[in-house]
Amino acid sequence: MNLKKLFAVSYYCPQCAFPKANVVSGFGLALVSFCNFLFILHLTSSYNSHNSNISNNGSLISWSFSYNTTSTLNFTYSKVINFEDTHKIKLNYDAINETFIRAVDVNPNEGKMVTGQEKGNGSNSDFHNKDNGKISQVYRNVSSKSTECDIFDGRWVRDDTKPYYEAGSCRYVERAFNCHRNKRPDNDFVKWRWQPYGCELPSLNATEFLVRLRGKKVVFVGDSINRNMCESLICILRNSLMNKRRVYEDYKCTVVYIKSPFLVRGSSFNAKTDSFATLRLDLMDSTTSLYKDADILTFNTGHWWTHEKTSRGENYYQEGNHIYPRLKVLDAYTRALSTWAKWVDNNIDSRKTQVIFIGYTASHFRGGQWNSGGKCHKETEPIFNTSHLTNYPPKMLAFDSVLRVMKTPVTFLNITRLTDYRKDGHPSIYRRFHHKAIKPQVGALPPQDCGHWCLPGVPDTWNELLYASLLKTGRGSSRS
Repeated sequence: MNLKKLFAVSYYCPQCAFPKANVVSGFGLALVSFCNFLFILHLTSSYNSHNSNISNNGSLISWSFSYNTTSTLNFTYSKVINFEDTHKIKLNYDAINETFIRAVDVNPNEGKMVTGQEKGNGSNSDFHNKDNGKISQVYRNVSSKSTECDIFDGRWVRDDTKPYYEAGSCRYVERAFNCHRNKRPDNDFVKWRWQPYGCELPSLNATEFLVRLRGKKVVFVGDSINRNMCESLICILRNSLMNKRRVYEDYKCTVVYIKSPFLVRGSSFNAKTDSFATLRLDLMDSTTSLYKDADILTFNTGHWWTHEKTSRGENYYQEGNHIYPRLKVLDAYTRALSTWAKWVDNNIDSRKTQVIFIGYTASHFRGGQWNSGGKCHKETEPIFNTSHLTNYPPKMLAFDSVLRVMKTPVTFLNITRLTDYRKDGHPSIYRRFHHKAIKPQVGALPPQDCGHWCLPGVPDTWNELLYASLLKTGRGSSRS
């Protein structure tokens, strides 16, 4: 089977499309060869973009960390989204027993409290969210005293122990993200660790993480940035197996990626003289049945919400039978997020499913955008001068306003700022088909990819933050 066709993905920008609807099963994380059988199922519901015949409705790609002697191996590739009202917490950390004793949400607007107790040696965690308050994240404090820590306020520090998996070692990295395979000559961009100013993140123990995910379904829903994160998670988990040719355990853990770049539904409108594509701001995408039963559900959306991808907002956005003659992108984005929030509140059981939302990631095009000659191919280190960072995106401010009225606990991984530093982390010219013909010291031809991220690389840090969030709820290792 041609994997190139199966995993066709955007090479230039986060807005580009995936194959319309694929289901891939195979690849046991604990299997004889982690790759035994791929099965493609074409889903029937989809939608083509108004301008470019690009599908924006969902597709499913799935692998499973499991071994079954009578059927195919499944390794699900997924997106997980957790939403959280605040990422500031107050915690007490028992430095002697390496356990988290208690976490208290310090958001003054909520009055909700999150408490947690690690029992025994920490192999089982029991965290309770009182009064359905927004879920907060638990992290080890540097001084092991009760204090407030914003884990997204920090800096990148050199760390020669990175990455979690060797460049070029993970076969599940999309070719467009595999900068090592595409002959990127430098590798210092993988030697950085995110260090919050007031606390330390737990090290991601992939082996224990996989054990904690036994029998769980992890789903990533959104655009290709979430696919970036999903592939990173798969590679981190896979690398934890000492012998990838032997089956050690049946983890029955499924990781799934579902393509749904807008989260809401693509449709069409039949006028008297014409039929044209629309985006239903009041209806969720038709893929929701694929992830309602997820244990960990991670969402993202944002990079497709541009003038170019939405017909410049002219006769494109629809609510009920009403077509907006013109609507600003940010307005439409906010309405779509409200639809998503209502769906989560009405359909997700927070006792079973942890919901996560991934923040908007920065791009670093110089001299234009992805389709107008923007470049980033000479960047080899992060930004160190904070005055060179961009302002907080209006889309994230819109998300904040929607999140505040939700009833369902949501964990928000606010990675916007930390990605803004990493102008060196993009594939640029080191993506498929272009690496042989272009000499970086001479220059590069557009388009370049300054929106996605090399793997290994920056998305591995997003999974560290995800792991820390799941650790609070007892799904990760209890020790850092």
